[in-house]
Amino acid sequence: MSQFPSPVPKPSSPGAGQTALAKTLGAYVNVRTGPGTNYQDIGDIRNNTVLVYYPATRTSSGWVWVEQYNTAGWVSTSVISFENIAAPPTVPTQATPYDGKVAVWHWKGDVLPESSIEDVARNIRQTAPHVTQLWVKISDATQRDGAQWMGFWDTKRSLAIDGTQSIDRWVQVLQAYGMEFHAWSVPKGSHVEAETNILIQACSRPGVKSLILDVEPYAGFWQGGKAGIRPYMTRLRRALPGSFHIGLCVDPRRHHYASIFPQEWYPFVNSVHPMAYWATFQRSVENVLAETYEVWGGFGRPIIPILDSDAQPSDMSTAITLATQRYQAPGLSWWRLGTITPAGWRVINQPIKPGTTPPPVDPTPGYGDEIVVKPNETGFAKGTYTGKDEFSTFQGTWGWPVLYKKTEAATSQVWTRWTPQLKQSGKYEISVFVPARHATTHNARYKINNVKGVAGELIVSVDQYRYSNQWVALGVYELDKNTPNAGTVFLNDLTGETNLEIAFDALRWQQVIAGGQPGTYTADGYDAPIGSSAERRSAQVWPGQWYDASPFAKLYFVGTPQEAYHTGADLNLPRDADAHSVVYSAASGVVTFASRLPTWGNVIIIKHDPLATNGTVMYGRYAHVEEMMVKVGNRVVRGQPIAKVGNAFGIYAYHLHFDLSHTTLLEQNPAHWPGKNLQVLLANYVNPRDFIAAHRPRA
Repeated sequence: MSQFPSPVPKPSSPGAGQTALAKTLGAYVNVRTGPGTNYQDIGDIRNNTVLVYYPATRTSSGWVWVEQYNTAGWVSTSVISFENIAAPPTVPTQATPYDGKVAVWHWKGDVLPESSIEDVARNIRQTAPHVTQLWVKISDATQRDGAQWMGFWDTKRSLAIDGTQSIDRWVQVLQAYGMEFHAWSVPKGSHVEAETNILIQACSRPGVKSLILDVEPYAGFWQGGKAGIRPYMTRLRRALPGSFHIGLCVDPRRHHYASIFPQEWYPFVNSVHPMAYWATFQRSVENVLAETYEVWGGFGRPIIPILDSDAQPSDMSTAITLATQRYQAPGLSWWRLGTITPAGWRVINQPIKPGTTPPPVDPTPGYGDEIVVKPNETGFAKGTYTGKDEFSTFQGTWGWPVLYKKTEAATSQVWTRWTPQLKQSGKYEISVFVPARHATTHNARYKINNVKGVAGELIVSVDQYRYSNQWVALGVYELDKNTPNAGTVFLNDLTGETNLEIAFDALRWQQVIAGGQPGTYTADGYDAPIGSSAERRSAQVWPGQWYDASPFAKLYFVGTPQEAYHTGADLNLPRDADAHSVVYSAASGVVTFASRLPTWGNVIIIKHDPLATNGTVMYGRYAHVEEMMVKVGNRVVRGQPIAKVGNAFGIYAYHLHFDLSHTTLLEQNPAHWPGKNLQVLLANYVNPRDFIAAHRPRA
């Protein structure tokens, strides 16, 4: 006999349905078979996803009927609200070449594993047929050498842009695969005639659909100041047809707005392309897009957001929904080719039509083995060309030593090398960790060696100045474990800069596998992180005599300066019997952080594998522990000992602080604490007791 009441079906006269964005109080809300918590939970509605709700079905107790994809049932308006999606204007006020299109930016051939334009186009079309535009960098300039075609910096000659013949070849191949060629460039304003001559030549070629100018308030970008914009753009505009579309690419953050002189660019550009890079900015998708449209919404030009492809697939999916539904973006682009994982391509590959519900996307990332090599560990090597020890060292925020030194403008003085010990051949996402200190170079040149099918090394430049305690993807590459030193990465101090610093930190290789294919790690469920083996297998979530002294989302330390909402559970045994007890991994996964933090004591962060049942990825934080048994990059299984219960070196009574987050927040900031901001807490954490209860292993 069922323990739940009989389902309550959709009312026979539900009234008109309303398409809306779900605004949930927490990470998600439950859909139930009837209007009450005593009815069966049949699915979840996640925040910032599109659904249809029926206002006329609302009960006196606040339950309403909703439909989302294959899920339909009742949700409580005490935990969800609805942001109605407005219909798009029937006639666009300013049409652009990007309307209804999905585009991907391309920087240079050196960072791609493909060896020909045909390979690039074929792979895009096979992987993501809804991507119909490639935005290709055609030129740049330096103080010493002046304006140059992009091939000046691209050693992969088969993909290099060396002039109009190269552009014609790109256009021809892309057209054969049903794709468009759009040009982009970084204008400097220091060599006006030479720079604009290249742009005019490129944009005059048949099949070049538009030009996007990347204008940012950083070294290496626009140097012409306010006075240089009109002469530069007047010369460019006079040489091109009046109908030719020029876009402006910008950093959308408020404090950068005035420094690029937007009103000077305004008469010459037809669209604006803000870089809504939430992962780079270490902020939420919703926050970054809100600022983007607040700052640039009054500019008077259509906004085509540039979205972050080097991000969690779930965040990428949210970005599409918010950009196209809330802000009615007519088109989207993604930065950049070479950093998009198979899971990311699945998200990107959907049609763009503002005002219509996007199709459901399975954003489950498929990752296999993960290897992390830190300075001075096995797999790391260093040397100097001067016979002296040129490196300086500091203890990084994440608990391991970091090397650094001054940058060199002309001659390298040091070298470093990271070599992974691959267990399997396949595609690997290679990322570098950029620390918060001593990383101010704009041109750290990472050289990736022995990539399958690539002759020579691939050089990927990273602007370390723009990152802080972050993993930055260098790209996804095919590696053969039987090739000596496959995937080895070199870095030296030659950046072409003076009086800046370059950091030599950790490298990470993550095997990328299409979701669900053999080799993908999944979690079979969650257990409590404490208790005996028999206790953890019991039906009781907090086993034995273990209890939660500070439950989820409850105020504690009330009336003191430390008053805050609790992010998880404080797990205890009576009379400090929990002291030195073993702490276990609640589910399988990979350790992303294991070090001491102020106030917290020792903290371990585990990125738990996607649940086999629904693909949910959670980050677990195990805090105040002692005798840590794992380090960054270690793979763990459910029930594996990882530490012992501690007291944060005497700061607290013995207990385990344990919380779970469905966002990447704890990977970016292991010490995160929302304090009294309940909204931030609920947006980033889930009740660990409820989550474990709902996702126990089958065996």
